[in-house]
Amino acid sequence: MIQFYNTFLYEPTFNLLVWLYNAVPGNDIGIAIVLLTILIKILLFPLSNKAVKSQKILQDLQPKMEEIKRKYKDQKEKQAGALMELYKKEKVNPLGSCFPLLIQFPFLIAVFQVFRNGFKKESLDLIYPFIERPEILNSISFGVDLSQPNAVLAVLAGAAQYWQTKMLMHKKQPLKTGGAKDENMMAIMNKQMMYFMPVMTVFIGFSLPGGLTLYWLITTLLTVAQQKYLFQKAGETVEIKKIENK
Repeated sequence: MIQFYNTFLYEPTFNLLVWLYNAVPGNDIGIAIVLLTILIKILLFPLSNKAVKSQKILQDLQPKMEEIKRKYKDQKEKQAGALMELYKKEKVNPLGSCFPLLIQFPFLIAVFQVFRNGFKKESLDLIYPFIERPEILNSISFGVDLSQPNAVLAVLAGAAQYWQTKMLMHKKQPLKTGGAKDENMMAIMNKQMMYFMPVMTVFIGFSLPGGLTLYWLITTLLTVAQQKYLFQKAGETVEIKKIENK
């Protein structure tokens, strides 16, 4: 399994980075990382697109889901049945946003290892024969050493994560009383998650190589652009349907 991972994920990713490094004028590793990120994003676009769509649909269904939970508060079987019926009606899989992300996880591990080990001279032995082998990979780019943790990149990655998470959250609703306790709890959990993920991103980013944090930052920004496009497209579809129904 490890050999399979090295042969089909780690080594191709590392060699692609080296090829981009050679192709970029001035051998700028930062630009090479940005280009690598874009290529990986394009490769995984069908999976990430499916995950984003599923996340958005589930967020839009939250009011209906909370209504079902209130209606069948003490009837767990009916509650589960009603929720499954809702998912079936809306043609959504509640796990639809998780599976594509799990498939992408090995690629993230491969990229992590590339930036953890790729700047070491012995890693150059993994370069394919048809790719020019540089003497070293110069880790300095944008005035910083991308082989070392960088606080600025970590904070920027956290800010981008906050932006991405906030886009998926509903606008804040007025707090209700009585039967709306579960809804209020969900709103509180969503708000906590909106801050928890960016804080964790910054915290982890402080210990990661700057190259990996840069990769994470660019990936998140590309995901934000992807979400913005999909949400805008979804909004235009809703408006067209409203006009057609008049």
